[in-house]
Amino acid sequence: MVDYDIKDANNMGAAMAPAAAYTLLAHLKDTNREPNYYDLIYTGDLGILGCELFDCLLESEGINVKEIHEDCGRMIFAPEQKVKMGGSGAGCSSLVFNTHIIKRIKKGELKKILLLPTGALLSKVSSLQGESIPGIAHAVSIEV
Repeated sequence: MVDYDIKDANNMGAAMAPAAAYTLLAHLKDTNREPNYYDLIYTGDLGILGCELFDCLLESEGINVKEIHEDCGRMIFAPEQKVKMGGSGAGCSSLVFNTHIIKRIKKGELKKILLLPTGALLSKVSSLQGESIPGIAHAVSIEV
């Protein structure tokens, strides 16, 4: 759990991006891996703004994943829909994993992926009271 004191419930990507970045950094350190060990790293759901923050936080630690990072929330909408965010981190991650990612694994296009589903710890009451929104993320490493 990571709390960057984000209080805007309309900007969930900003609340969850620090947790995703922290989880990725911890995973890389624990496994003694570099990001390019993975074919792709998927987050879900940071949306456009959250992805920018995720990249910025990682770059401040000397890590660049822009070429191998996809966000499940961004992937479920076509660009012409002009949707800035996805939906639920758990929902987007499971939807994209069980459709798009699995198909690419079966085709042999992906051998090593890291899935970083995200979430936020809030309620209607906590948001109305102006409390911060802690973000959470976990890492699922899949190798074929």
